[in-house]
Amino acid sequence: MGIAADIVVILLAAFCGGLVAHRLKQPLILGYILAGVFLGPLSGGVLVSNLHDIENLAEIGVALLLFALGLEFSLKELRPVRKVALLGGPIQILLTIGFGYLVGLYLGWGPVASLWLGALISLSSTMVILKTLMTQGVMGTLSSRVMIGLLIVQDLAVVPLMILLPQISNPAVGLPILALALLKSALFLTVMLFLGVRLLPRLLAGIARWNSRELFLLTITAIGLGIGYVTYLLGLSFALGAFVAGMVLSESDYGHQALSDILPLRDLFGLLFFSSVGMLLDPQFLQAYWTEVLLLVLLISLGKGLLLGLITRAFGYGNVVPLAVGLGMFQIGEFSFVLGQVGFAGGFLSTVQHSTILSAAILSMLLTPLVSGLTRPIYRLKQRYAKHEPLSSRNIPKAGLSGHIVIAGGGRVGRHIARLLSQLEVPFVLIEIDYARYLESKSEQFPIIYGDASQETVLEAANLQAAAQLLVTLPGITVVEGIVRYAHSRYVDLNIVVRAEGGEQMRSLYEDGVYVVILPELEAGLEIARQALLHLKISVPVIQRYTDALRRDQYQRPAGLSSENLELRQLKNAHELLDLKWERLEPENIMVDHSLRELDIRRVTGVSIVGVLRAGEFMANPTADFVFNVGDLVAVIGSHHQCENLAECLAG
Repeated sequence: MGIAADIVVILLAAFCGGLVAHRLKQPLILGYILAGVFLGPLSGGVLVSNLHDIENLAEIGVALLLFALGLEFSLKELRPVRKVALLGGPIQILLTIGFGYLVGLYLGWGPVASLWLGALISLSSTMVILKTLMTQGVMGTLSSRVMIGLLIVQDLAVVPLMILLPQISNPAVGLPILALALLKSALFLTVMLFLGVRLLPRLLAGIARWNSRELFLLTITAIGLGIGYVTYLLGLSFALGAFVAGMVLSESDYGHQALSDILPLRDLFGLLFFSSVGMLLDPQFLQAYWTEVLLLVLLISLGKGLLLGLITRAFGYGNVVPLAVGLGMFQIGEFSFVLGQVGFAGGFLSTVQHSTILSAAILSMLLTPLVSGLTRPIYRLKQRYAKHEPLSSRNIPKAGLSGHIVIAGGGRVGRHIARLLSQLEVPFVLIEIDYARYLESKSEQFPIIYGDASQETVLEAANLQAAAQLLVTLPGITVVEGIVRYAHSRYVDLNIVVRAEGGEQMRSLYEDGVYVVILPELEAGLEIARQALLHLKISVPVIQRYTDALRRDQYQRPAGLSSENLELRQLKNAHELLDLKWERLEPENIMVDHSLRELDIRRVTGVSIVGVLRAGEFMANPTADFVFNVGDLVAVIGSHHQCENLAECLAG
């Protein structure tokens, strides 16, 4: 079967490697790389017969990776951290290239190879970092936003590095070629921006009118790879054309659909690419050069991590952010494999040098979850033995905080709560680490403390000891559990309310001492169901009875109820058995011109009349001699069955 058999073998091996990586909570690409190692050197070339053909197919994976990157590119994502991303990102890349150059010279590599080493280590792994952040439950924090901003800039730097490095590496003959390449690139970008922006969206609009998903997928694939091939014919990078095509399409109305359709194809060909990378990694080489590989990993991890932390700190980010960025982005990224292939194919890196960098990159990726997980313990140790950083706070009452509500998290949920508490004049204080959210809350005159709510110093700054309640609105379960455990261990009687993402998290939080756990998905589902039932003309009390019953079942504590909670539940159940209904008296209603004594409604139907609204004036608990008039709005209360009896009585 030739190449077809090779692809089947790679898919099966990558499937097994992906399963193992997923069970170990590692990014799938590490499983793909290890599958390639098994199929390549370990099998002696028996399982995969034609590695060169697989590498050619993997080039399509590289182009699709950059095409999807162009589709995903958005300046909106850079806006909250635009300074550190747009300025600090290029500075970090240049400094890391310089650091890598010195490391290469220290290892005895030549100037050209050292330059390539610096360029390769300047890029971090977007896939590994995002997977690690999601696993740790810290997506959405300021640290993660800074990392994502820097990653976007690093990914964008891949294309110019692929163009510039081969020419700079041979300055004797490369300067004219470099100038020509830059001229071609500028001309190509100009044509794409002026013609592509106008023509490609129109083409997609015409295809979309035919309502054929298959043809739409074929069109966007042809656009991405076709434009890439055009740039290749012009003597430029194949990946450059694919990336620019993605950027052009991302600004159209069809960018989101194009991205969703191309992702499975990107992942499939990306699998071939990462498997082919694994085939280049020789375990025997690693065994022979393990000291050089480990030394390179150590030097890169320390140097690059330190540079990232210092740059983040230089742009005004304090507390845990520089530490989190340094420990999270120290590794060598997946796009370094792409760049390394260019350097190896061009003869700028020897086989030993290329294999050393490849081995170091894979090891650094494997170490990322472990090293990144050290952020919190190291920061706590720093806080314990070092001088605490000053906390910034605004709008705190001069009399201090007492009997107040502490809201950990100043996002949308936290600010909604803050607005309601402000209207009710209930004292509260917000805690927020995201600087943009901090400024928004400060502009609304909310009492707020800038800091990480998971840190003891920040919580104590909110005077947790004198607080009436702690509300945790943060989404990450790891952060939430840390806050809850600290607060409950220090202040056992403090009422704590948190949000959770499922039943398992809810049970875990209840065990940690939480008073109430809120499930956002449940509340959203109940509200959607309530609106649907209202549209079907089902009465509000019936809807309320069933939604309250669902809440009662879902929010039940796993370890039973205290006597106080049981009493509250019994009161709630008694409330649910009663309906409060309003009846407007029309001229034909039998209650008109009769008194309560004459009607004897309570004995006949069982309901009680608790109020009457007449001409804008409300009369509570009308007497037995009260006479009803046309247009009165009568409030009756009773069980659902009793209210049905009243409806039958009024109708008959």
